[in-house]
Amino acid sequence: MTNSKNIKDSKPKDVLETPEAVKKGEAAPLVASTGGAKKYNFTIPQDDFDDLLRRYCRNYTSMAKEGRFDKIVGRDEEIDQVMLILLQRNRKNACMLAPAGVGKTALVAGLAQAVVAERVPPYLRNAQVIELDMSAMAAGTNSPGEFQARFIPICKGMAERYHHPEYPRYIMFIDEIHTIMPTVTGSAYAGLSEVMKPYMTVGDLHILGATTLDEFRMYVAVDPALDRRFQKVHLRMPSADETLQILQGVRPSYARHHQLEIPDDCLELVVKLTEEHMRKRSQPDKSIITMDAACAWHNMFRGEDRTLSKDAIFMMVAKETGLHPGALSEGAVNRGEVFDPTKKMVNIGSKNFQDMGKED
Repeated sequence: MTNSKNIKDSKPKDVLETPEAVKKGEAAPLVASTGGAKKYNFTIPQDDFDDLLRRYCRNYTSMAKEGRFDKIVGRDEEIDQVMLILLQRNRKNACMLAPAGVGKTALVAGLAQAVVAERVPPYLRNAQVIELDMSAMAAGTNSPGEFQARFIPICKGMAERYHHPEYPRYIMFIDEIHTIMPTVTGSAYAGLSEVMKPYMTVGDLHILGATTLDEFRMYVAVDPALDRRFQKVHLRMPSADETLQILQGVRPSYARHHQLEIPDDCLELVVKLTEEHMRKRSQPDKSIITMDAACAWHNMFRGEDRTLSKDAIFMMVAKETGLHPGALSEGAVNRGEVFDPTKKMVNIGSKNFQDMGKED
């Protein structure tokens, strides 16, 4: 005769118990077996989760695999600091603080490159660095409720998969993170931080934020509950020598795009002029932008010569600062040979882009 107690105590294979199920005296089928492979009954199914990530996010890890980012130079210390925060059990959220143009987003790209190159601890192997595309998520919504209805499933999908090692770690990156605070006026994303708090409290999310120090103090630090869940990573502005190293690191990408040779002395000139005459902007952003613009100007007006000229650099710095290009050069500039954007005009419709500012 079969023992009824044994039948009652026996449980189906691949069925887990939850605290609620134990109280009720029954098992909850959280995991099902399909031919030896586990299939979890997530609230957000995998197909729906993948679709949300594809529609409202940018996958930095995939972009790094495709070579979409320039080489990140001079941020190894800060990247290691972010990794150290992500490896922790509780306060594993980092907020990068720096002025605009210093390289907060570049640091996140550098983290994704480290993941692809497997220069990360085992815990972060195959991690997916995901940037939320807030504008895409807010497009077509008429109320905060509709916006949150798109955001909550992403948070929930990441949180559900956090406890299962067969899924990759998801690292959520929010640029301009101060815009999600309820105290921000005029932001379509205001109040989103309240949705994230429960997931951050139990430690089911890895979140990277980026903003300036002033905006962090004005909007994030006033909420002690959220402030204490972030560890701060301060990015200092690189020196002139460090900026030169960064330009040398990104030079191959710009040389390939513009099909130009970019000599070392041109890079040194870019850093020198931007340091002296563009004080209100930050390195390395202002030097990279000036180098890119100078290459474009050279192709436009000196296309036959395939080596970047210093005249092109003088022209672009003059354009940004309002100075005369002759005041920037160590020698005299022949205005008959170069285009002076402060004095002349270009006829864009002309095939040969001839200078149309000459007097008769």
